[in-house]
Amino acid sequence: MTERRWFAMTAIGRDRPGIVADLAELIYECDCNLEDSRMTILGSEFAMLLLVSGRGDEVERRLTTGCRRLEWEKRLTVFVRPLETALGESPAARGTPLECTVEGVDKAGIVARVARTIADHGATITDLVSELRPEPNTGTPMYRMRVRMVLPLVADPEALRAALERVATELRVDLSV
Repeated sequence: MTERRWFAMTAIGRDRPGIVADLAELIYECDCNLEDSRMTILGSEFAMLLLVSGRGDEVERRLTTGCRRLEWEKRLTVFVRPLETALGESPAARGTPLECTVEGVDKAGIVARVARTIADHGATITDLVSELRPEPNTGTPMYRMRVRMVLPLVADPEALRAALERVATELRVDLSV
């Protein structure tokens, strides 16, 4: 039996019924397995990030050919990339998991400043979800972000927390770690 290989697959297209079914069928037809996924609607676009695995010397060719077909037939932009490491071998798999939430009036630089502070402390962001919504009473644009991260075991969580709190004070947003 040939060794299992992993692939990252991204897809984006105008939101419509059937996008998930189209990609799931492609993965199935290529004799692959959908290992992990993230899917969302951003504006009017549906976006997916998938972790796919398969066996055989031809698995990458099958996936690539199938993606080109979906691009043509379904007007999706699809990209497949082979991964060098197997599932669970990421450096982010080891360390202290932390979660940070940020809320406040929208302003430029919130994501950039928070992400840079996290990176400067050696942490890896494993999930980031943000949204911009009007405040119900006034219509003021309010920004909310949730960041999941893994801090290396040798790093100091309190130093990261203090640095993030300084950034939050400068940006005038609420932050919790």
